[in-house]
Amino acid sequence: MAMTDSLIRHQIYEQLRSDIMSCALSPGIEFREGELAGRFGVSKSPIRDALQRLEIEGLVEIQPRRGYKVAPISIADAEDILELRGILEAGAIRVIVARASDADLNALERLKVASTSDTKAFADYNREFHCAICRASGNARLAGSMGLLMDNYDRLCVVSLSANQDNSSTISDALEDHNTIVDAIRSRNAGAAIRASARHLKQSHDKIMRGLQNMPVVL
Repeated sequence: MAMTDSLIRHQIYEQLRSDIMSCALSPGIEFREGELAGRFGVSKSPIRDALQRLEIEGLVEIQPRRGYKVAPISIADAEDILELRGILEAGAIRVIVARASDADLNALERLKVASTSDTKAFADYNREFHCAICRASGNARLAGSMGLLMDNYDRLCVVSLSANQDNSSTISDALEDHNTIVDAIRSRNAGAAIRASARHLKQSHDKIMRGLQNMPVVL
């Protein structure tokens, strides 16, 4: 059965978005609609639709008379992303501790288990951890905001950690921090959970900023 036009458009958008987030399309790289149309074997119309959506998300920039560019990573934007993650997670923790049922808190126990031997698998787990904390708040807007933010956070990590080939200690430390956060939330100790979250974010901030320094894809 042939794919519908809307499905084709959605798949092109999803693939381009995935390529940007994984840095298969590197920050700052320039391209044109015709190049992508050739790659996907479609007309320019679905390509243009996908690029417009990605522009709204801040992932693609239009360059008049030159085509498009994958949005570069800037130090200022990285700082904003990290700061906002801390704000969202602290807010979610306060709501969870105040409103969540014991069953909801017990469900967070699953977030304490992850493989530390596979970087890609741990990156997926890390994303799920922070999104799950926000979903547990029961606030759909908050959870949605964290989901979008973690997309951009993941791109920061891909770029900043690419220079560091040994991330084993970073992964182990992150899992330990996650366990501390979950234990504090399950104890309904909002203050301790927020402090643990802030310490965890500070460590991430320092590693990411060190990795971004002097990289050609960073403004």
